[in-house]
Amino acid sequence: MVVSIGDTFLAVDWGTTNRRVFVIEQGRVVRTARDGQGVTSVDDFPASVAALRAEHGDLPMLLAGMVGSNIGWRPAPYVSAPAGIAELAAGLLRIDARTAIVPGVSVDHPADVMRGEEVQVLGAVEAGLVPRDALVVQPGTHCKWVELAGGRITGFTTAMTGELFALLRTHGLLAAQLGGEVTPGDAFRAGVEEGRKRDLAASLFGIRAAKLLGQRDDADAAAFASGLLIGGDAAARLAKSRHDAAYILADPVLGGLYVAAVEYLGGTAYLIDSHAAFTAGIIAIGNHS
Repeated sequence: MVVSIGDTFLAVDWGTTNRRVFVIEQGRVVRTARDGQGVTSVDDFPASVAALRAEHGDLPMLLAGMVGSNIGWRPAPYVSAPAGIAELAAGLLRIDARTAIVPGVSVDHPADVMRGEEVQVLGAVEAGLVPRDALVVQPGTHCKWVELAGGRITGFTTAMTGELFALLRTHGLLAAQLGGEVTPGDAFRAGVEEGRKRDLAASLFGIRAAKLLGQRDDADAAAFASGLLIGGDAAARLAKSRHDAAYILADPVLGGLYVAAVEYLGGTAYLIDSHAAFTAGIIAIGNHS
């Protein structure tokens, strides 16, 4: 089956809880829409896709993200790294003559996978937002640290940084202390410094001890804990990367925390618009399909 996407189509960034639709005309984004119809909210994917076409235009459709996972519409196989736009386009899962799902990317030794992030990373290269050889960071529930060489994904590491912070805030010994605001201030930077030790289990208990000994107010505990987790993650990745600069694809709030951590640890950080990166990537894949 051949799927013809071309330069006028609907692009859907379809995640677990949210979905964003981009109307692409002649290779340009002309309209966007966002809703809460993530893959876990959809029971009938063909009907949902038909509704998107009815609302946004009866066009070819290119889907990316968790829609291609084992909890989505159909599992789209992973493309092995090194992978670029051409490999993603060649590995499209073709649903019908006008609908396709972008594959994820995998690495071995140690095993790791991404699904959806690959479009942003390679799109950032296509748009000239990051160099073809770079370290790219995608903060979130499961943070991706991606190595690029020659404009292709050559390796990456996934860290459960965001999920760990959410769990600490809602369960266990520290939950009652971590209700405060997280900003990249002194408490956050102190957490980054502690995270540099990469002794996470002991450092986390130190949050409790600091309270009992009156060394840190609970208003600062969440910022310290966030700095600890992000700092430990960043220190480990920067130590292994051949790059001193990190290109961070994120919104200004979460991305700003990673910028602060990387710069505190002696690196250089650049905050990149993740939505612009995604659209550049999905347009490039459409042009190759």
